Amino acid sequence: MKTSSLATDTQLVQDFQQGNSKALEVLVNRHKDKIFTAINILVKDKYLAEDLFQEVFIKIIDTLRANRYNEEGKFLPWALRIAHNLCVDHFRKVKRTPTIKTSDNQDIFEVLNFSEAGADKTMMQGESHQLVRKMLDLLPAEQREVIVLRHYADLSFKEIAQMTNTSINTALGRMRYGLINIRKMMEENNVAV
Repeated sequence: MKTSSLATDTQLVQDFQQGNSKALEVLVNRHKDKIFTAINILVKDKYLAEDLFQEVFIKIIDTLRANRYNEEGKFLPWALRIAHNLCVDHFRKVKRTPTIKTSDNQDIFEVLNFSEAGADKTMMQGESHQLVRKMLDLLPAEQREVIVLRHYADLSFKEIAQMTNTSINTALGRMRYGLINIRKMMEENNVAV
């Protein structure tokens, strides 16, 4: 069982289900950047994104080992749907989690700031990337989600519509309005990307 990086996702899934762990490694390496980027943009926290990314592949492995995978050649959209659902589940849990407030009604974790600046934060990818991400954060959640799934995860509008349980026209509309809003922000702030 020699696993080739030229094998299709379907072939790799079948190889993994037949006991070839190298096939999973090829799948992970092939899609990790898109999946991680989509998660990171949705949750806006690198460390949380890393945790959710690991959970995504735990779910994928469990599903493949149980022979419940039947997406037939659509591994990436399936994996991104799992990632999206885990992000949604995380935010549902956070909403139910009580927050500890200071006397002036601020979240205690915002005041204390336990995070350390990592090497990745000290090495900036450029101001334009940061500005685009800031503008993305200012968009309504539905518009941001469609833009992230389209541009960062490279999904089709049909796949986005299925993942978000909307029509293709709704996904297209959210994309259009999201891009219009980003253009307005760019004009207001004299930003050229």
